[in-house]
Amino acid sequence: MSDFNSLTASELGDMIGQYKIDPVELTEHFLSQIELSPIGTKIYSTVTSKLALEQAKDSKKRADLGLRLSSLDGVPISWKDLFDISGYPCEAGSELLAGRLAIKNSKVYNFAEAHGLICLGKTHMSELAFSGLGLNPVRETPPCVNYPESVPGGSSSGAATSVAFGLAAAGIGSDTGGSVRIPAAWNDLVGFKTTAGKLSLDGVVPLCSRFDTVGPLTKSVEDAARLFGIMAGREIKLPATKPVKGLTFAILKTVAMENVVDLPKKAFQNSIEKLKEAGASISEISVSSVDEAMDLTGLLYSPEAYATWKHKIEKSPDLMFAKILERFRSGANVLASDFIQAWDKLIDLRQQYHSEIETYDAVLIPASPIIPPEIGRLMDDGDFYNSQNLLALRNTRIGNLMGGCSITLPTHTPSCGLLIMGRPNEEERLLRLAQACELALARN
Repeated sequence: MSDFNSLTASELGDMIGQYKIDPVELTEHFLSQIELSPIGTKIYSTVTSKLALEQAKDSKKRADLGLRLSSLDGVPISWKDLFDISGYPCEAGSELLAGRLAIKNSKVYNFAEAHGLICLGKTHMSELAFSGLGLNPVRETPPCVNYPESVPGGSSSGAATSVAFGLAAAGIGSDTGGSVRIPAAWNDLVGFKTTAGKLSLDGVVPLCSRFDTVGPLTKSVEDAARLFGIMAGREIKLPATKPVKGLTFAILKTVAMENVVDLPKKAFQNSIEKLKEAGASISEISVSSVDEAMDLTGLLYSPEAYATWKHKIEKSPDLMFAKILERFRSGANVLASDFIQAWDKLIDLRQQYHSEIETYDAVLIPASPIIPPEIGRLMDDGDFYNSQNLLALRNTRIGNLMGGCSITLPTHTPSCGLLIMGRPNEEERLLRLAQACELALARN
């Protein structure tokens, strides 16, 4: 087997278990791809070659003895550079954290290692995870797989591109307002946002702890399910895929459907038609609580992000990309009373929202209203940067605000994803729904 890049993480894992793939050969393949790729250093901030090969040799021994630790034992993946891995740099894409070495592993990394996953290295990201574009002129900006001169989406930019360009079987990222789902959508991957608190944030560099979540970026829903389970400390095996026939979905006719440009609009419409043709029932609904929650964004995100990083930012503000610095500082003058009241209101709005959608299996919207903007224009036009950053995250942020889990699937239109939003703590149910939708969307 020479073409490892065409296989999903699950397929690679299963073939290791069938003695068709050697974990050492597989790991050497990905390490070689990273080294030889002209964009390897634009995607990886640190390549953990020695660690990866040691892990792969141990995995091979287990496979030979029939003692594999999980279905993904021996599969090489990447980690966003805000997950602590003992002895390696963890700098969150920022010069403010230059030279920071992790002294212990993050909890989710420990679970992954305990299940035999191979760590290829750490991937580039937006500074301190505070942008949905993936533009990082201070460190590196990976290219989008479909538009080489455009941003890849962020903040898990390297996590997505490591998979999209064949430099990892899967990537692990974080999502505070869309940072898993936007780069997944723009690079034609599956991106899974878990419910806040579902996966441990111990050893994960924070941004907004009330919204921060951990999630995988993968080639398939099955991969996302397996990695989600492993990072929670247990294996998950989805049942055989069922058709979407009989499922009921709602299209959210709120701000999410406004100003959607032609390509994602058509991709969304085509996806809806495919789901209907496969037997799904789809209705359009208006939910006022979503618009009200979106109006609270400025009172919720920036104040907490600034409070988290003020001590570092104000010591060396010149080390930051100006647009990221500006976004952090926008939270500096928000009153504590306004922040607390906004959270109290959001909790009420969440209850209203989930009451209004409870009769539907899931909610559907375009993953992003825009396609990846060009890097040059973002750098030259500050107003354009601001508008595109807000638009990029607009739809995904609904899932964070409403406190549920959500997943984006490729629509088979380049850089356009279908976002499926579920209820809080119903990850496995959402994954089963997503797998049914994945099957329907794959039809011509």
